[in-house]
Amino acid sequence: MSNPLYQQMMSNLNPGIMDQVNQIKNVMKGDPRQHIQNLLNTGKVSQAQYNQAVQKAQQIMRMLGQ
Repeated sequence: MSNPLYQQMMSNLNPGIMDQVNQIKNVMKGDPRQHIQNLLNTGKVSQAQYNQAVQKAQQIMRMLGQ
């Protein structure tokens, strides 16, 4: 990316974190709702874990004024 702020943030991250980010990006290609449904259907994520993640995301969105 050519965004200098993004480049600065990425240069300060632990290299292992970037590997994890890239893994997530590769896994999450396609329809994110379908990926989540597959995780729920296969039991890799419980409904309680999903609900907790949604609550956290909503908190973050409120903090960001979204």
